[in-house]
Amino acid sequence: MGENKTYDEIEVGDEAIVNRVCASKDLYIFAHASGNLNPLHNPSFDIDNDGVSDAVAPSMWVASLISAVLGNILPGPGTLYRRQDMRFLNRAHVGDTLSVGVRVTQKGEDNAVTFETWVDRNDGMPVLRGEAEVSAPTAKLTTDLELPEILVEQHKHFDRLLEACEGLPPLEVAVACPDDPNSLGGVVLAVEHNLIAPVIVGCRSRIADAANEIGKDISHLPLIDIEDEPEAAAKTVELVHQGKARALMKGHLHTDDLLRHVMKRDGGLRTGRRITHVFVMDVPGQDQMLMVSDAAINIAPDLETKVDIVQNAINLGQAIGMAAPRVGILSAVETVNPKIPSTLDAAVLSKMAERGQITGGIVDGPLAMDNAMDVEAARTKGITSLVAGHAEVLIVPNLEAGNMLAKELTFIAHAEAAGLVVGARVPVILTSRADNAKARLVSCALAILYDHWRRTGESLVKNPDLKEAAE
Repeated sequence: MGENKTYDEIEVGDEAIVNRVCASKDLYIFAHASGNLNPLHNPSFDIDNDGVSDAVAPSMWVASLISAVLGNILPGPGTLYRRQDMRFLNRAHVGDTLSVGVRVTQKGEDNAVTFETWVDRNDGMPVLRGEAEVSAPTAKLTTDLELPEILVEQHKHFDRLLEACEGLPPLEVAVACPDDPNSLGGVVLAVEHNLIAPVIVGCRSRIADAANEIGKDISHLPLIDIEDEPEAAAKTVELVHQGKARALMKGHLHTDDLLRHVMKRDGGLRTGRRITHVFVMDVPGQDQMLMVSDAAINIAPDLETKVDIVQNAINLGQAIGMAAPRVGILSAVETVNPKIPSTLDAAVLSKMAERGQITGGIVDGPLAMDNAMDVEAARTKGITSLVAGHAEVLIVPNLEAGNMLAKELTFIAHAEAAGLVVGARVPVILTSRADNAKARLVSCALAILYDHWRRTGESLVKNPDLKEAAE
């Protein structure tokens, strides 16, 4: 809460100084508010391609900081501008700490007050010098205005996944029945970005019709003409056994029709572990990627299946740069309650991780969604844990809960979502008709990164510290 200083209370020589850090989100918000889309003010502007932003903070954004001091502190609430003269001497950049000050130089008639105004960088360089004249308030006012939060939607975590795949040879992928515009478009897009080298398996005439509909020439892509969908799905699995594919991709056929051939005992791609689906989500405002499992395959998993769900998710997390993924086992409550079976499973899974039956990650549960994701919620509940408030992987009780959670994050929290089926001999790329172009590309990137991790035990993804990731 701030209280103003009235005209009668103001004296020549009074001053107020505040410090403000220039952040990436400030530039984005200013661009939205002003309509100024000058690329020099875009935080991603990198003229010399050295990975360091060369963006310059808009000068009028710098000037607005003076308005904040005048309106909030001196004179404070009730102040109205009459004029502002400014000279811009140097530039401010993202990360700079700016010292913003005003000093009274003159009091005039009709409540007029003149101020010397300045903005300096933390290295001592002057950014702005000027003079302001305002109408000072004549009555005491305070403000306790709480502004609504502004969420700057960025999906920089997915950018890191795509960057990690740059320069790698494309992954050999057998694609089952991409005979509609959406699925074939996803294949072509991934080829154009050098992510996959597909072998298309399906009805040649239907695939040709889809290619004509999206206006793409696919004559250079290998295609095995099989009209029957189950037979085409079986052929993609056979291509893996022949060493001609290191991943599968679902086209325009039902997921079960493909996975049935993946899981068959004779000629399938079974391992000693259950296959599970993992959503990888880039949620605006989150410091790291978020994984949700299983929301697509295992409907009502028992404890044994949940062990595989957790281990598969940890493995994929390591493949995308999480050194020791923090896994929260979700339930409705954070205490063990025999009347809620998912809390019992969560407690057992946590203990199994402690005993080395689940490896590579830090597992804790049961946790409710709030204390899994929010430090303050965990602290309020008295939960002391390396996972609580910092979960990177969320294991849901069943498919219904997982599907609802993933879609809520996508359509309400505006997250980008990609996904991969793991636990078979090769990764399986599942795409949805609702997926946008980036989600399709990232799903392919997940397969590449997971394939590399399985073969080498190393992640290709650089994992910046939380502060850098959040900018």
